[in-house]
Amino acid sequence: MIRDRYLKVLFIPLLGIFIPVLSGIITYSRYRTTQIIGINFYFIFSSLLIWSGSNWVHIKLRPIYKPGVNPFIKIATLTLLSILLGMSIGGITAMIWYKFSFEIFSWVNLIKFLVVCALAIILFTLIYEILFLSKERELDSKIVKQLDHELTQAEMSVLKNELDPHFLFNSLTTLSHLILNDPATAHAFNSKLSSVYKYFLLNKERELISLDDELEFIENYFFLLKIRHDNKLELQTELKGHDGKIMILPCALQILIENAVKHNEFTEANPLKINISRNGQYLKITNTVKLKPYLVNSTGIGLKNLSSRYRLISNKDIVIENFNNRFSVKLPLIE
Repeated sequence: MIRDRYLKVLFIPLLGIFIPVLSGIITYSRYRTTQIIGINFYFIFSSLLIWSGSNWVHIKLRPIYKPGVNPFIKIATLTLLSILLGMSIGGITAMIWYKFSFEIFSWVNLIKFLVVCALAIILFTLIYEILFLSKERELDSKIVKQLDHELTQAEMSVLKNELDPHFLFNSLTTLSHLILNDPATAHAFNSKLSSVYKYFLLNKERELISLDDELEFIENYFFLLKIRHDNKLELQTELKGHDGKIMILPCALQILIENAVKHNEFTEANPLKINISRNGQYLKITNTVKLKPYLVNSTGIGLKNLSSRYRLISNKDIVIENFNNRFSVKLPLIE
């Protein structure tokens, strides 16, 4: 840990120099300059041993405490054991110092030395716990972000996979109808269907696609619908002047048009009219409403799927409006 390295470089020399001074076990007037330098190195080494011992206690004991343990108990235990080990190391190095130095042994000064060592160890423990908890929080944040990303990708994968049977179900129903009633048109329909489904396969794994590409796809898709329904469908697009930077979820428009066709009645005299326009920060898709008098065989995936995908991608939801014989779905613009 980089911050740990900085603390070692800064605090170990400082503690090695100031602990003996504060405790009074060194009388500098008794030594020459070269001896004082050697003495400082000796106590810096003593400080390093105490620091390393405390660090060893932390490394060995921290895994024992599981998440949810009272932090006061953990810190108190780490501090107490670190103090015992650190004071033992400090006591030994101090006694060695008294043995080979010009100092007169003093229990008072030795106790002061050990007390200062204990205070330094308490400071060390608190600093390390702050750094460790900060690092834990960073790691937890990264893990949460990674899990959230993986969950999002998993959810997106599931949602996208739902489109396959949804699209095939409706397309094959249309093709079956044409094969039985108009084989020649069925051939043209099959050719366009291949083109449309190729677009779907190429883009279904993408999170976003340009609105221009989606509109081109919709023109081909709507051609398929008009083959089946003759002149009973009308599509109007009012998006002149947009800058081409608007993005949309792949096949979002196809789902809405598909649902409109599936759930409504329409005739040549009263065609199903679908309009695509911009409405503020939304792309608005509106269709006339004349619901079929019978239950439609539907998987119910379409709008639910679209809503879920928009929440995952843009953190915004679609807006559904249903009034005055008009059904509208507003898709948030993504730029």
